[in-house]
Amino acid sequence: MTTGMTEGMTAAGPEDGPLLEIENLTKHFHSKGGAGSVQAVNGVSLRLERGETLGIVGESGCGKSTLARLILRLIDPTAGAVRFAGQDLLALPHADLRGRRRDMQLIFQDPYASLDPRLTVGAIVGEPLAIHGIGSRKERRGRVAELLATVGLDADAMTRYPHEFSGGQRQRIGIARAIALEPKLIIADEPVSALDVSIQSQILELLLDLKTRLALSYIFISHDLAVVEYVSDRVAVMYLGRIVETTDTESLYRRPAHPYTEALISAVPQPDPERDRSRIVLTGDIPNPESPPSGCPFHPRCPKVLDACPHELPALKDIGDEAHPHLVACHLH
Repeated sequence: MTTGMTEGMTAAGPEDGPLLEIENLTKHFHSKGGAGSVQAVNGVSLRLERGETLGIVGESGCGKSTLARLILRLIDPTAGAVRFAGQDLLALPHADLRGRRRDMQLIFQDPYASLDPRLTVGAIVGEPLAIHGIGSRKERRGRVAELLATVGLDADAMTRYPHEFSGGQRQRIGIARAIALEPKLIIADEPVSALDVSIQSQILELLLDLKTRLALSYIFISHDLAVVEYVSDRVAVMYLGRIVETTDTESLYRRPAHPYTEALISAVPQPDPERDRSRIVLTGDIPNPESPPSGCPFHPRCPKVLDACPHELPALKDIGDEAHPHLVACHLH
């Protein structure tokens, strides 16, 4: 897919080491009236290796989408650091950040709302190229046709409008737009949750194919643990703005260490009769992030609560080994 149009697009930065590093990333929003703040993301630290897919899971309202927007610097954090290919994104002036955004793209959840209904598909997919001044009009048109073919759409789609396509086809258009600038990182925020189940698998297979063909790295955000298990190399579990567990996918799904992770995985339908099918039902809802519980934020719902849980916030501790790190924030460990 690389063409002469994209020469010089690769930004400077070390080619070894992790692609993305996040340290103690925090975002608090002022609540209405200014009396308090909503603690949307609290001290999140993660790293993403090159060519890796990191799944981020958790219930609605846990801070997954806010974290994605902080990584892309669509919103600025209250505290913390984001480094992409060794470069501190938070220290970049906006002019330099615009250039760096070629390497970081977002696939949205809703393929109906994320495409401008007034623009043709050709204009939508070609817009990133036009914004960054890549190629002539004729070259961009050829590039758009190439991108549409890459995601499984015919070139005649260029002259049509989003309302003329199905949900799955619209998401393919969104994916074509996301890969137009040949990014290194794509953040997929619930990319299949709005689609019919029969279409979800097609889009997932497309994303996996593009990962290999284009040497992409993914952050894949979802509340669907079965989908995350299928596409991810590692998984991070979020609860009330914090990471409570992270490890490789097989270890997490076979041997979850945090009670919250255990409950989430127990709700996933299991076709394998050899695997434990007992369901762990959590009581209550996620606490209000404007007034989170003291100590461990999960303790009001935890079936294994200890005396220390209401009073002490557990730190992330590695209970794995050198080959398979397994971080968990729980007093049980």
